[in-house]
Amino acid sequence: MEIRPLEKKNHSTTPDNPGASQTVEVLQRRWLSDNAFEIELTRPPALEFAPGQAIRVIHDSIERYYSLISTPQDSTLRICVYHIPRGSLSPVLAAAEIGASIRITGPHGYFTFSTSGRTPVFAATGTGIAPFVSMGRSGMSDFILLHEVELAEDFYYQDLFLNIASSYTPCLSAPATADSSLPGIFHGSAADFIKNRLAPGVYDFYLCGKREMTSRITLLADELFPGSNVFREVFY
Repeated sequence: MEIRPLEKKNHSTTPDNPGASQTVEVLQRRWLSDNAFEIELTRPPALEFAPGQAIRVIHDSIERYYSLISTPQDSTLRICVYHIPRGSLSPVLAAAEIGASIRITGPHGYFTFSTSGRTPVFAATGTGIAPFVSMGRSGMSDFILLHEVELAEDFYYQDLFLNIASSYTPCLSAPATADSSLPGIFHGSAADFIKNRLAPGVYDFYLCGKREMTSRITLLADELFPGSNVFREVFY
């Protein structure tokens, strides 16, 4: 499938008008694994965002939200896409030619970090890691990060987080396989790690990804870490 070029729009996308659409172009695509890729887009001059926010990608009648992995200072926009071969939009983005036109709106969402004095715990499944990439690339550090995937090849961005997180734990939720012998891997879900390994304390939990993960950790925060805050962004 290909993305058909769209007519240029005169709408301005600003924080005061995030629903207005603009046309951007595909600059490049980089595969992170067999299941996910980054796609880089031109950035409208008026589009301002905070780390953790998303853009909405529109193709025909299909609309999907993708958290930005760019920093607010970057001259381009980048998103991380999980490739679903029979999906509605990810195959289009996976096949889009360089220079193809895409319509977007934004910024959207309120999944942004606020300093509170409590230790932040970031937990993500799959491409739910995206908002934390933007936060980390924007200068944030000294957080606990749990990244849950089923295949070890999907621990993308671990080089970034190994350098800036106070604690980075890749969580392999599927049964142990030949590719899961990398050092530091926790065999279990992010919720399992929090239940059995996270030290008692009061935290700010930032959760992004599958509903099952966000729901389980929310319950654990209430039961085991009283006084903690929970912020959630459910991807799928």
